[in-house]
Amino acid sequence: MALSTDSFPDLAARMATGAAIAVVGLTAVWLGGWWFIGLVLLVIGALVWELVRMLGGGPTRALSLGIMAAALLLVAKLLPVGFAIPLLLLPGIAGLAVLEKNRTLYLIYTALIMFAGFGLLIHREDFGFLWMLWLVLLVAATDVFGYFAGRIFGGPKFWPQVSPKKTWSGTIAGWVTAGLVGAAFMKVTVSGVELIGISIALSMASQMGDIAESAVKRRVGVKDSSTLLPGHGGVFDRFDGMLGAAVLLLLVESFTDFPPPL
Repeated sequence: MALSTDSFPDLAARMATGAAIAVVGLTAVWLGGWWFIGLVLLVIGALVWELVRMLGGGPTRALSLGIMAAALLLVAKLLPVGFAIPLLLLPGIAGLAVLEKNRTLYLIYTALIMFAGFGLLIHREDFGFLWMLWLVLLVAATDVFGYFAGRIFGGPKFWPQVSPKKTWSGTIAGWVTAGLVGAAFMKVTVSGVELIGISIALSMASQMGDIAESAVKRRVGVKDSSTLLPGHGGVFDRFDGMLGAAVLLLLVESFTDFPPPL
């Protein structure tokens, strides 16, 4: 199959940045403890900072809300869940007092960011390195294989009004790959076959997180959430999928037996 010369225009920068993110992320996942907590706090703070900047907030307000989000997530991690929940909602509410527009969008998205970060911390602590690796791999596989399948096979667009580059071929490739990751971990961890379904559902949630961020960027008229990560844009552009997957996983672990038994 012939490919146009611009099929992968940003591939070199994307791969270099992706490799650096993978090394830092997997090292923190492996070490766990405060290394992992620190990385999550840094990412969550950056996400809120980028969100405020995208929605029209000034640099001082963005930095203040980003620091607040990271600090409250840390305190929430150290407290019982009943006391943690209001702290997770506080950054979103605080933004209502300082933002001049897009307040509802900020409120909803910040709550999702905070609960996603909290879910990641709980997941790593309760289930350990192997299950955290499973989550990282299925989200990464959804993104990477979706990217390449979409560029190679093309075809009908998934939602062109929101994300013009995403195709159904890439979307389905992400589901299939996530299912294969689930099947592999089902064998390694001796878990039930429902793990495949959960993996596919998290892949879908990851794609929903990606689409949601694309909708926000299109609404406010920006291409990337920032320029912090060459080839990827901003932290939001890299971790939007993990946000969707982490929020759904928090619900899965709250309402089902996880990992699924044989």
